[in-house]
Amino acid sequence: MTDQLAVRGIEIHGHHGVFDFERREGQVFVIDLVLGLDSSVPAASDDLSDTVDYGTLVEAVKAAVENDPVNLIETLAQRIADVCLGYSRVEWVEVTVHKPHAPIQATFNDVALTINRSR
Repeated sequence: MTDQLAVRGIEIHGHHGVFDFERREGQVFVIDLVLGLDSSVPAASDDLSDTVDYGTLVEAVKAAVENDPVNLIETLAQRIADVCLGYSRVEWVEVTVHKPHAPIQATFNDVALTINRSR
């Protein structure tokens, strides 16, 4: 059984999408992360080095979103999952990529893709 660490609502400006104007102008993507990890060791030690430093993790996710534009949010979500699973203490990750300003010709609240990946 694993515990869960969640970081939700990370707003990052990126240049992803299939249309030229998306690549050129960019838009805000909102990222939600849920990480599966064992929190018993850091709970006992009270030492940051025994857990996932979510500040450092968010910086790495931010860099992954800000660089190297891709066409699809599926590709972006996988890239973010790979970043998270690069932390040895992370057993699994749930990544949701929200694209609230997707180029849709209708009134809508959000477009979101959620993926689950594990070691």
